[in-house]
Amino acid sequence: MQLMEHLLESIPFFQDKVLFRGYIFGVIHAGLIIIGYYTGWSINRLLKIVSNGYIAGIVGAIFAHVIADLIASLVDPDIRPATLGIFLGGLTPLLLIPVLEKYVVKSKHHIVVGDHDDIRKDLKDHNH
Repeated sequence: MQLMEHLLESIPFFQDKVLFRGYIFGVIHAGLIIIGYYTGWSINRLLKIVSNGYIAGIVGAIFAHVIADLIASLVDPDIRPATLGIFLGGLTPLLLIPVLEKYVVKSKHHIVVGDHDDIRKDLKDHNH
């Protein structure tokens, strides 16, 4: 990690710590999400075994982002002191799921409902 810090500090573009604070975090976080998307690595597959589809999607998305946050905050020296707060803060909204499941009516037009069928159809149309 210190090698990366040294390399970035040697680039004049990154000398402005105010404007580029958290840059490494952003690159790592978004990069991990993109790598996960293109490699097909998915927490959702595991979660669908133990729950219904849309809950697996919600929880999987949160876990994917929290794991990416954790890795990115450990790598970025400017964000590293906030790692535990970022990690716990990312998990805390999961506590809302049981309350929302009980009291909020989900729209039939919500993106999670039928999302896989829509994607499959789009891919089929795109290939022909």
